[in-house]
Amino acid sequence: MYSALSIAILGFLLGVRHAVDPDHVVAVGTIATRAPTFRRAAIIGAMWGAGHTLTIMAVGGTIVLMRVAISPRVGLAMEFAVAVMLILLGLINLANARHTHAPAPSAARPLVVGMVHGLAGSAAVALLVLATVTDPWWALAYLFLFGLGTIAGMIIVTAIIALPASLAVSRMRHARRWLTVASGVASLAFGIFLASELTGDDGLFSDTPAWTPR
Repeated sequence: MYSALSIAILGFLLGVRHAVDPDHVVAVGTIATRAPTFRRAAIIGAMWGAGHTLTIMAVGGTIVLMRVAISPRVGLAMEFAVAVMLILLGLINLANARHTHAPAPSAARPLVVGMVHGLAGSAAVALLVLATVTDPWWALAYLFLFGLGTIAGMIIVTAIIALPASLAVSRMRHARRWLTVASGVASLAFGIFLASELTGDDGLFSDTPAWTPR
């Protein structure tokens, strides 16, 4: 019992660390840099983490309870969805940068983005917990605490991004526009890079795809 409890607590800490994965930081950065206030940015981080947790619990929970096997093509497809999302977020930011008074992103956007990103990580997290925890209820507890850790981590990440952004906006006239452009370019470039990695040799569209959960 104590071993399983320790693993579940470790899940929370790993969830916090998971929040700082490059694709997560880039994705939330495209939204956080356009948040009008520091408080709004923290809410964005919480919504992103909540969406991520919903997918982790739904997909990861199904894998844990039903012992569902994820094929390499399905695993790559879930990660490819993240690449597409990053490209779309980048294009949206670049389009919004053309308008001086572009509206702040709605709460639904970080929730949906978080859910899509959860697809890429849910299989890897579920396979990890299956290899270490035999009790399915403790495994679900691990997934839940992992999700809570991700929420906490994303709040911290968005706060770190939003604080200098808010200071820059208050001091420079066009800072918001340039921050939006920079985050858009970063998201677009990272999305294209990730898509190329997932569709290369033994990639998503090959005859014999190879996938390593990460």
